[in-house]
Amino acid sequence: MTRQTDRCPLIRRSLIVSLLALAAVVVADTGPARAGCSDPGRPGVNWVGCFFDGRPMQGMSLTGGRLRDASFTRADVTGTDFSGADLRGAKFVSGKAEEAIFAEADLQSADFTRSKAARADFTGADLRRARFYRADLRGADFTGANLTGADLYDADLEGAVWVDGTTRCAEGSVGQCR
Repeated sequence: MTRQTDRCPLIRRSLIVSLLALAAVVVADTGPARAGCSDPGRPGVNWVGCFFDGRPMQGMSLTGGRLRDASFTRADVTGTDFSGADLRGAKFVSGKAEEAIFAEADLQSADFTRSKAARADFTGADLRRARFYRADLRGADFTGANLTGADLYDADLEGAVWVDGTTRCAEGSVGQCR
């Protein structure tokens, strides 16, 4: 009987060490860091997965920023410079992005549903599988952009410069450049 009672402290000690190790792993693995979400907007900012829904963010410089899966739903990013930023999966739903600069940005699977992005600069942007359902894209520049699989259903493209850099979409161009 002394052998079993000698094992109990050893088993308890092993269990405690295992639980402490598990707790350390859980604390260390909290997913994407959110501390950067309160950082001020600046070039190269890391706002991966952050929410800026409904905020005024006009005229900021977020060039080269890491903004993957960030949400700007109903936000006003008018005139903001997102050049070269990683915006894969970002959401600009029902927001204002008029005259915003998305040149050379990675906007794969970004969502601009019902957004107002008139005169926005999408030159050289990767817009594969991006969604522009009912978006206002009048006068936007898509020169050199990759629109493979993009959803332009009911998007207003009047006056937009198309991917070839020379075609200007005619009046009444809705859903496709004419």
